[in-house]
Amino acid sequence: MRFLFILILGLGNLCLFAQNQLIPQPHKLKLQEGEFILPETFLLSEASPKIEANYLINRLKDQLKIDFAKNQRSHIQFIQTNKNFHPEEYHLTVSNQNISILFSTNEGYFRAITTLAQLLEEHKNSGKIPAMHIKDRPKFEWRGMHLDVVRHFFTVEEVKKYLDYLAMYKINTFHWHLTDDQGWRIEIKKYPKLIEIASKRKESMIGPYVDQEFDGVPHNGFYTQEEIKEVIEYAKNLHITIVPEIEMPGHAVAALTAYPELSCTGGPFEVETKWGVFDDIFCPKDETFAFLEDVLTEVMDLFPSEYIHIGGDEAPKTRWKECAHCQDLIKKEGLKDEHELQSYFIKRIEKFVNSKGRKIIGWNEILEGGLAPNAAVMSWTGDEGGIEAAKQGNYAVMTPAGYLYFDHYQGDPQIEPLAFGGNNPLDKVYSYNPIPKELNEEQGKYILGVQANIWAEYITHFKQVEYMLFPRLMALSEIGWGTSNPTDYAGFEKRVIQHFDHLDAKGINYAKSIYNLRGNILQDVKGISYELKTSRNKENIRFTTNGEIPTWNSSPYIHPIPVTKSMTIKSAYFENGELKSAVSSQTFTLTKSTGKPIKLKDQPAENYASNGPSTLVDGVVGNPKVLGTTWLGFSGKNVEAEIDLGTITSFEKIGFNSLDNKGSWIHLAKSARVFISNDGIKFEELQKIGKEEIQKAKGKVEMNLGKQSARFVKIIIENAGIIPAGFPGAGSEAWLFVDEISID
Repeated sequence: MRFLFILILGLGNLCLFAQNQLIPQPHKLKLQEGEFILPETFLLSEASPKIEANYLINRLKDQLKIDFAKNQRSHIQFIQTNKNFHPEEYHLTVSNQNISILFSTNEGYFRAITTLAQLLEEHKNSGKIPAMHIKDRPKFEWRGMHLDVVRHFFTVEEVKKYLDYLAMYKINTFHWHLTDDQGWRIEIKKYPKLIEIASKRKESMIGPYVDQEFDGVPHNGFYTQEEIKEVIEYAKNLHITIVPEIEMPGHAVAALTAYPELSCTGGPFEVETKWGVFDDIFCPKDETFAFLEDVLTEVMDLFPSEYIHIGGDEAPKTRWKECAHCQDLIKKEGLKDEHELQSYFIKRIEKFVNSKGRKIIGWNEILEGGLAPNAAVMSWTGDEGGIEAAKQGNYAVMTPAGYLYFDHYQGDPQIEPLAFGGNNPLDKVYSYNPIPKELNEEQGKYILGVQANIWAEYITHFKQVEYMLFPRLMALSEIGWGTSNPTDYAGFEKRVIQHFDHLDAKGINYAKSIYNLRGNILQDVKGISYELKTSRNKENIRFTTNGEIPTWNSSPYIHPIPVTKSMTIKSAYFENGELKSAVSSQTFTLTKSTGKPIKLKDQPAENYASNGPSTLVDGVVGNPKVLGTTWLGFSGKNVEAEIDLGTITSFEKIGFNSLDNKGSWIHLAKSARVFISNDGIKFEELQKIGKEEIQKAKGKVEMNLGKQSARFVKIIIENAGIIPAGFPGAGSEAWLFVDEISID
């Protein structure tokens, strides 16, 4: 958000304009007359809070050419007040003489210190800070950032560094994902085999999931309880709460490998080397609950957080349906089905956690079968889980994958490092509003806050964590603080770019994707065109349509480029004739359906909606190795698409792409049927193909129809239905991913 501050001076109407670089922007900032000159030796009061003062010194000592010293006199006056301040509220005043901070708790003082640190970093070259008065406090109680250390392990020092980054931008919650199918990362003294067996896997997947390639390299790692305590203390000094996650009832294969008696089948198992969702989950029997209560007791003895995350997501019911004990338990407890059995499982765990004075939080699947009374929901599949929880009077943290999964791409997948899928660029992240419009004011109070997540399937080292975190962490920071303003994204992006200097000074590896051009396919009655976007001067964009790499002397971009034939458009951004971005490339393959109006009976899932129905006729063929950018995803639904060719048109074949990625519950289409009509009302069925033909084509389906002519073409692509036994997610609804529908 760009702030414009006007200071009316007593002797005249002199206006002073300024834009500061602070992220997150304060709620109130007013410039005053004068400036504070940075001294050669910055004096800190001997009575100042020691931990917070040391943070300031350690953060700035390598960047500022000044010394810090403790003295009875000081350049920073800290005033602890008994006023009715929010715990994180602070008032910061910069004058000619000194800097004063008003606060009620050390947490509020620390938030002020992080603001002051940014001001000092911003003005280190000029050596003076403009006089100003800031009144500030966060909007949301929960401002979270998650890190998965299971798929790839990160050391204690790397986790500490991660916490440093969160503190820089006023994030106050660290969600530490410690257990999953691919490993167990926390020492539990009562169950040593969790470390001896469950923390190790023989190898890891590499490359896109569809390639099914492995590195053949053993992967292991865990944190001792002493190391956990060390990290917790480190976070405490940064005023960050760590919320641990212990997955249940699903994502349990690593634990079951060590203790197979806790499963429904008895095993044996092997710590998973693939990514995805697996059928073997904890069996809801007494010995399982005894194990989990013992584990959670040790976890709660370590972590002082109010909330304990118990997962609850992606728990297939295949084993429970086949398990005599589970079926007997369903009858004994008067439960309707396996979904209510999951609710029974979660409620039993919640009762235990509550008995220890704590609360549980879980992914939105814990809503299945009925939500536990005091549980909080982390809404990741969209906003719906958070909306449902809030309407029931349960707290929710909003973390939708379609906006806040930082393991997703943040730019063109063709020029970005391999990522999980999806596309969450900086501007999309910044546009997110954690309070859904479906909630009234009272219901909105149950939204605890917002969180972004980094899952590490495709993140093999910590420098890549940094790349996926920055600069999107800055957008999350401003959303959580409550000062984001998507209508002035350009102003926010300008501040982000100014912060790159600070990241460079700290040696942080960050994505420069915002320098790259972004393409957008437009459709109108004339067909399709390709729009190129940049937040900088679009007159500096150059492009080619002949496949050559653009130079400064290539065609300047003035308006969207008409796509009148099959072609490849390459584009780049220049400044002073010098290439400043990566070269973007987009290939279009035109058919008679390209750019034509299209209607869908059912809409795709929010996370996999791309550009909506027009994605299916935009001339861009889906990449089977990249989910979420060129595909439409449908959970448990068929695709029924009707294309209006405009006039009666002759054609002989129709094609479409169906994705096969069973590890992500995505199955090839079961069948496809084609219909034609001249009036859009009465349709005649032309042809149907079944599962065998689609499998034989490996999802790249082309149906020969003979010579036909019609204005309207309808195709119904059938979802595979319920995932069969033997596949990840068995018993759940399959996903159907479909792309380009071509008519020739």
